[in-house]
Formats: sequence, C-alpha cells, structure tokens
Amino acid sequence: MLDKILSPADREILLRIAKENIHKHAWWYSVSIIAMIIVSAMTSSSAWIMRDVMNAMVVSKDMFHIITVSSTVAIIFIVKGIASFVQNYYLSCAGNSIIAEQQKKIYHRLLQYGMDFYDSSQSSDLQVRFIHATQSVRSVIDILITSFLRDFLSLIGLIVVMFLQEPTLSFCTIIIGPLCILGIRILVKKVRCIMEQGLVATGHIIQNLQETVIGIRIVKSFAMEEVMNQRMCDMIKAVEDRLNKVAKIESATSPIMETISGLSIAGIILFSAFLVSKKGTSNAGEIMSFITALLMAYEPAKRIARTRITLEGGMVGVRCMFSILDHPITIQESPNAVDLPAGKGQVVFRDVCFSYHPGHPVLSGINLCFENEKMTALVGHSGSGKSTIVNLLMRMYDPSSGSIEIDGINVRDISFSSLRERISYVGQDIFLFSNTVRYNILVGRLMATEEEMIEVAKSANAHEFIMNLPQGYDTHVGENGSNLSGGQKQRIAIARAMLRDSQILVLDEATSALDTHTESLIRQALSRLMKGRTTIVIAHRISTITEADQIIFIENGKVSEMGDQKYLLQQKDGSLYKKMYDSQILGNPS
Repeated sequence: MLDKILSPADREILLRIAKENIHKHAWWYSVSIIAMIIVSAMTSSSAWIMRDVMNAMVVSKDMFHIITVSSTVAIIFIVKGIASFVQNYYLSCAGNSIIAEQQKKIYHRLLQYGMDFYDSSQSSDLQVRFIHATQSVRSVIDILITSFLRDFLSLIGLIVVMFLQEPTLSFCTIIIGPLCILGIRILVKKVRCIMEQGLVATGHIIQNLQETVIGIRIVKSFAMEEVMNQRMCDMIKAVEDRLNKVAKIESATSPIMETISGLSIAGIILFSAFLVSKKGTSNAGEIMSFITALLMAYEPAKRIARTRITLEGGMVGVRCMFSILDHPITIQESPNAVDLPAGKGQVVFRDVCFSYHPGHPVLSGINLCFENEKMTALVGHSGSGKSTIVNLLMRMYDPSSGSIEIDGINVRDISFSSLRERISYVGQDIFLFSNTVRYNILVGRLMATEEEMIEVAKSANAHEFIMNLPQGYDTHVGENGSNLSGGQKQRIAIARAMLRDSQILVLDEATSALDTHTESLIRQALSRLMKGRTTIVIAHRISTITEADQIIFIENGKVSEMGDQKYLLQQKDGSLYKKMYDSQILGNPS
C-alpha cells in the first residue's frame, strides 16, 4: 500500500524515521501494537455479535440467551476501552520521547555548526524547525501506526466478518473501495506546496515578533506601531489563507467519498432487505452482522484513504528537520586534535586568505604576529576585515588558504575546547544570558569560587552596582541584559573575561559604552589583565590604543601599515593611520 501512495524519496525518509526512532521505543510501540490488535479484534467482535443479538431478540427470544449476549457486548466494549487507553497512552509516551530526542539532536547539531551556517540562516526559521518540525516526526509515526496499522487491522477484521456472513455482498463492497481514493495524488502535491509556504510564512511571523520585542524602543521612537501592526496582520492573514487552502484540499475528498459510500451502502442495504424478504428471518442475524461490519468499516476505510494528504503535512516538517540535521558541518574538529599545551600564547598568521562568499575576498595574504606580553591593535575602516581576523583565530570560520598558529601549532589541530579556553573575548555588542548576574560572570569559568567571582567584579568596577541591584549577584538581568544599562552589561562582560584568565585576550572596543571615570578605572584593570598575555584589540577609537606595542592598519583585507603609534605618526601624509589619527584626535578630517 505504501509503495503505491508514496514517492521513493518519501519512502526513504519514512525508512530513516523508523530506523532512527522505532527501535529506541520498541517496548512502548510493542505494547501499543498489542493493544491495537485487541481493539481491532473487539471492533470485529462487536460487529460479529450483532448476529447473535438479532437472532436472540427476533428468532429465539430466549431471555437467558439475550442476557448472555448483552453481557458479552458489555465485556467487548470494556476490553476495547481498556485496550484503547493502553494504546493511546503508550503511543503518547513514545511520541513525546521522540519529540524530545529530535529537539536534543537538532540543538546539538546547531552547536556544531560554524558561523557560516548562521550567517545564511534566519533565527526565526530555525525556531520554526526546532519546535514545529520536530513534532512532525511524531505526527508521521502516529499517522502510520494509527492509519496503516490500527485502522488497517480493524478494516481487515471487519472485512473478514463481512465475508463470513455474506460473501456475495462483501465482493460488491470491495469493488467500491478504489473509487474513494481517486484524485489523492493530485491533492497531495498541492498540500505539499502550501505547507512548505506555510512554514516559511510562520517563520516570518516569529521574525517580525522578535524584531518588535527587541527593537521596541525604535518602534515607539519612530511611531511605527501602526506600520508594524499592519505588517504582522498581513503575515498572519497569509498563514491563515494557506491553512484554509490546506483545509479546503483535505475536505475536498469528503463529498466524493461520502457520496460514493452513501450510495453504495444504501444499495447494499436495499439488496440485503431483498435477501431477508426472500430467505426469511432466519438470515436476519447474518444480514444485521454484515451491515454493522460494513458501517463500522466505513470510518477506518475513509481515514486510510485520506492518510496520504494528512501524512504530507507531517512530511513537510520532517523534510525541514532533516535539512538541518543533514547540513554539512564546515568547521570540524580534527580526529587527532590535541589540547593546547602551556606556552607563551604567540599567534602567527601565515599567508591567510578568506572570503565569506566565493569570488569576494575579505582577507588576502595576511601575515601577522601577535606577540606574548604585548598589546597589538587592529585598526581600519568598517568592513576592512579586523573582526574577521579574530573570528578566524577563534575558528568561527576557517581560512580559505594559509594557516594560523598558536605557539607553532596550527589551530586546526587544536581541540575546540582547548582553543577557546585559551582565549578571552569581550565584544562591543555584549550578549548576556537571560539568567542571574552570577551566572553571566561564572560563564567565564563555571567552577570559580565566590571569592574569585567577587574579585573580578571589583576589578571590572562592577561589584558596587551589582550590590545595589535588588538581589545582588542573584538578580536576573532580563533578556540579553535588558534590565541593565549598556555600561553595566559591558562591565559584567569584562568581569567574565577576567575570570576566564586566558592566555590570549581579545578586546573589541571593550570600553566604548563606559563613562569617562569608569573607562579610566576599566583601563587600569585591563592594563593589569594584559600583563603576561597576548592582547589583541580591535580599535574603532584611536584614543583607546595609544599605549599599544604594535598597531596594524587593515585596508581592504590587507595589512597596509604596521608599527607603534610613534612610528606610524612619523610617516608621510599618505599614511592611512595618520589620516585617521588627525581626523579623530586633532579634528582635521582629510
């Protein structure tokens, strides 16, 4: 049956779902299937016993016989009810476990992907796939088990009853079946297209909601409430329209199936009445049992006929989920990766080239040396490649060519955990977890003591304002630190980096959101932190790097100038660094 209604690609997907999930929950599914067999047997028995009910009431009229038959009917339905409970409960347990497993699997996979994956992905789309697509696996398994197992078993049992009671009428009934599934293949293609569009549209709704919540100050400042509201209404209407189209297609089979089935059943009942009138009441029990089985077989037969359309809705989600799980991991840890041994922390770039997109180089032939116990500043205009250099060092991306070494070891040969343990990073755009102040500082080193945490908070000039918060270090910072000011967030990030106590320190304009007094204190703390470490500073303001041991000016992805500030300022007027210095410090734009 599956071969006729499923494409080879869909059969392959279903096989994969079964291989990855069924065996893990074999006990639950085994119990459910046994319960289904009992339900199907009881369903068939309830149709079969109608013969005895009719004969007891009309033919024998024996009260003891009637009581016996009535008791049997009650027992049949009680057993069926208990079996239905077991079936539904164990199916639900297995389904919930499958959803949890798929979500864990996707989340683990997302953590493995490099930044290139996230550069090309919408967070809203990933959320839709994480939440809705994982549920689709359960839906598909449930549909297959309930429709192609429970309903199929029930249908087979009822057909057996029909043939045992009235073979001639049963043959007439079987001929009707294929007429009820005409046009299913055409409808499936329409459902697939609409469901895929619906998932994309749902992603747009989530994205719009995220933008509204995150950018609510901008929305209100620019009086965009009406614009955003209309935008959201249009998106919701688009999803509603697509869902209505799916409902229309799913419902389109009903009039045809109901009409064909209704006319067929009516004809069979008329023919049955004719047989009773010819053969007399002695055949009434068999006819009653046959008609009961026929009517009871109608619902499972209808569900089986419509399964392909219902299944397609789940298959769209499953395909989306597998598209994440099967996406290649571009940044992989070497099987022979080693932990970075203790060393000076000297970083060397050798002929490094990199491009986010083929044919559009961001870095070309970069040769650099970041020395231990020295502060090296990367300077340049926006988009020149400064941040890319740091991203390559931390293996957020891998270079297209060339190599990056720490103490003579290629970063590709270093384990991810060891590499990133040796690097502390403080960015300009601070991210804080929706948790407590304590948690956000301890992210730097989860096993740090209370005393160590407080010490770094004091060094970062954060302890005082933290103690003034409602619950001190146990105060929740809100989503991405929404309950804190920009300066407070930055000081927590600096404390986090201090606690990490790494050999290599990366600062991306780490004092940009601080007032003059606090900035002075933080610079003193950072100065102490830099001692004995390789410090890389991405500078947007010249005033923050006047003490740098080495300044590297990056222009169009290449090293344009290199030296300390004194050396660079002595260069001729063509010096790019001197022009930037004159513009920012002396106020002489060139």
